[in-house]
Amino acid sequence: MRILSGVRPTGRPHVGNYIGALKNWKALQDAGNDCFYFVADWHALTTSYAETKQLKELTIEVVRSFLACGLDPDRSVIFVQSAIKEHAELALLFSMIVPVSRLERVPTYKELKQEMNYKDLSNAGFLTYPVLQAADILMYKADGVPVGEDQVYHVELSREIARKFNSLYQNVFPEPDAILSRTPKLPGTDGRKMSKSYGNVIPLDANIEQLRDKILPMMTDPARKRRKDPGNPEKCPVWSYHVAFGSNSDERKWIVDGCTTASIGCVDCKKLLLSNMEKELHPIWKKFQEIDNIPGYVEEVIRKGNEKARKIAAQTMSEVREAMNLLF
Repeated sequence: MRILSGVRPTGRPHVGNYIGALKNWKALQDAGNDCFYFVADWHALTTSYAETKQLKELTIEVVRSFLACGLDPDRSVIFVQSAIKEHAELALLFSMIVPVSRLERVPTYKELKQEMNYKDLSNAGFLTYPVLQAADILMYKADGVPVGEDQVYHVELSREIARKFNSLYQNVFPEPDAILSRTPKLPGTDGRKMSKSYGNVIPLDANIEQLRDKILPMMTDPARKRRKDPGNPEKCPVWSYHVAFGSNSDERKWIVDGCTTASIGCVDCKKLLLSNMEKELHPIWKKFQEIDNIPGYVEEVIRKGNEKARKIAAQTMSEVREAMNLLF
């Protein structure tokens, strides 16, 4: 399969990005798929158009995390969205065939406007970002798009746009399928959505001391106010981390039995989590160090990936222009 997915550079990558996306991306790469992974810096502008001072730095940080998590530039095309100008051209052409009313019905459009009501999101780019997302996907004729449940609707819109383009002009685009992540999103350390604005994220490149400082004070089941109070793991943010970081069946049974009977304390549970998280994250921390010891390595990966992506994008746009009779 040809796989495509991207990450917005709105903050330093955290363990939620790893569990929700990057771990799955590596598995898709290692399974032998033809993978394209990019930094969606234009998409970052849809909600943060006035906050661009760190955009380049954060873009490099995202690619650095791609590499540390095992994405291989020799097996996957790693690139930056804004470097491939054809994305903007294809988004413009798609916008000609997508009704405004269709975009206004996109669920995340209303949800984000409510969730981010502290920002002015009246810009046209925010309304039309699903069209740009469709251009990102269809540019590389992706068969599969790994996404969370909140993005499935966007992949369906991409399928609609592909069908409409093919019926109006020529059969250029395949219809992509969503590939759902099996792991739920990790909550932040305070139990809320993990977000840099809440200050509740765990940086992906943290060390064991920093990880301990984040995990040990984590919010747990509110019912466990005292050590002797029984709790319910399903109501505890820490349990989501145990599921994500591979606690085995015996460990999970120990946690459930111990929590529900108050035979273990929350610190005991968190110490086990720390051990399992360190086992999984230590190779990533080591890879970060190796990357940082090679000056200019990340930038070179971006340059080469951009070249590969640009060649494919140019071929796609040649087909699109011919199909639409844009021959001058």
